[in-house]
Amino acid sequence: MKKSQKNTGANIPTIELDGETLTVDELVLAAKSHARVKIFPEQEVRIKASRDLLDGFVKSGRTIYGVTTAVGGFVNWLIPENLAEKLQNNILRGVSSNVGPDLEDIYVRAAMLCRINSMGRGISAISLENFKKYVDMYNAGIIPCVPEKGSLGASGDLGPLAYIALVATGAWRAKYQGEIMSGEEALKRAGLEAARLSYKEGLAMINGTSMMVGVAAPLLYGAKRLVKQFCLVSAISLEALKGKIMPYHPTVHKNKPHPGQIKVAGAIWTTLADSKMVVQDEEVDRWLSSMRSGEPQGMDQQIEDAYSMRATPQILGPSLDAIWSADQTLKIEINSTNDNPLVIVEEGDAFHNAHFHGQYVSQAMDHLSIAVVNMCNLSDRRIDRYLDPHHNNGLPPFLCKEDPGLRHGLMGGQYCAASIMADMRSLCHPVSIQTLTTTGDFQDHVSMGLVAARRARDIVDNAYYIPAFELICACQAVDQRDEGAAALSSVTRSIYEMVRELVPYLDHDEALGDYISDVSNLLREGRLLTALPSGDLDWDD
Repeated sequence: MKKSQKNTGANIPTIELDGETLTVDELVLAAKSHARVKIFPEQEVRIKASRDLLDGFVKSGRTIYGVTTAVGGFVNWLIPENLAEKLQNNILRGVSSNVGPDLEDIYVRAAMLCRINSMGRGISAISLENFKKYVDMYNAGIIPCVPEKGSLGASGDLGPLAYIALVATGAWRAKYQGEIMSGEEALKRAGLEAARLSYKEGLAMINGTSMMVGVAAPLLYGAKRLVKQFCLVSAISLEALKGKIMPYHPTVHKNKPHPGQIKVAGAIWTTLADSKMVVQDEEVDRWLSSMRSGEPQGMDQQIEDAYSMRATPQILGPSLDAIWSADQTLKIEINSTNDNPLVIVEEGDAFHNAHFHGQYVSQAMDHLSIAVVNMCNLSDRRIDRYLDPHHNNGLPPFLCKEDPGLRHGLMGGQYCAASIMADMRSLCHPVSIQTLTTTGDFQDHVSMGLVAARRARDIVDNAYYIPAFELICACQAVDQRDEGAAALSSVTRSIYEMVRELVPYLDHDEALGDYISDVSNLLREGRLLTALPSGDLDWDD
């Protein structure tokens, strides 16, 4: 069945998950809105059939990992069926070794939705009863407390997902209606019964990539909106720095047709279509023609802009492509059965596998981190151009027109931007290569996927400040140009006005930190995108 989102009579959004088509954006919006999961009949049939098949294997005496054997470093131990519940509970307790602060609610809710979507595919062989209890816990608004540090991301996010499963069994602790309490108390207050686990069910709940995806998806959702807004920031900077528009002409980019490059160039070209501030080639040609003589001569202007202005499509395009590639990777992961073993009804068989391994997600988060840092590198270089009178095409030093020397202008904002850039760059070392052997060399290659996602979280959180300060510089520069804001394009004029609602023209020195934070929130909320005509920058295809 195709998933759907709608409103109930109580205006509570609901979502039906088919295990095949859930997108990153839909996952994040459902987690943010506390959408309730609705189980549909076809899903129940699939789940029950998988469990019935596994029941038959157990009755026949078949040996299956995590069902009739122990797990991890004790994989070579056979476990009698009558000890199944004790084994599954011990699996949860044995891997619950995470430390550090608890993950934010949005990440835990997204992880739970991922796990429901995965188990609901009917290949994990969880019982229908316990699947419903997991769903009921989510729908009741119970948010298990999940310490963020300690997952290897190879046998899945065992520890983080185990804390969620423990709460489902009435153990550990959780947040319910804004209060932290025991898992038992949370279930009691919500009017729910604790799950009692039989063979495979603990593994079904924890042996997967759902937590790393639960963290990764909101980050990717934000990065997708940030890169679109970054094109708009690039456009207004091209105007304010008196950059040349022709390098963005669509014909140019058809001759090096990387998808991201074409989309970035097209977005900026379209955004600046009615700009009277950006420089046209004919202006450059007229100026150069007027300077010609019979002798070689130097000029105080040049025929081409620096790379941070002219090569934006070629620099930002790879970031766009990396972000959309990560989006496709996460979509596949979200709509997969990623635990072990798989019990596939259509094949009538159980399969040992390694779908729990998070290398795809880990590398996608590394790529996201690189993409975001490179995006901010570009912004940082344009900030420097704004403030350096040797490179800002006639603007005052540090954008300080009034009382230079007595005042600092925007000099101090660059201190902040440079510091945050150093912070981001120091974090941008690949995590997906940081495998360490554990479990008696049984888990001898691990992904560190949740570590990569948490690292990307810190980078993305910092990333909003850099283009925020660039926007402040752009608006200050626009007001110092003779043409003023009236010469901006219709789109960038709207952006200018948004910034000016928060930050005045600065003809006096004052603390800049709050201004930078306020403008960064414009970007976090995606408000710059409201300046666009409907459909513009709609790149999700």
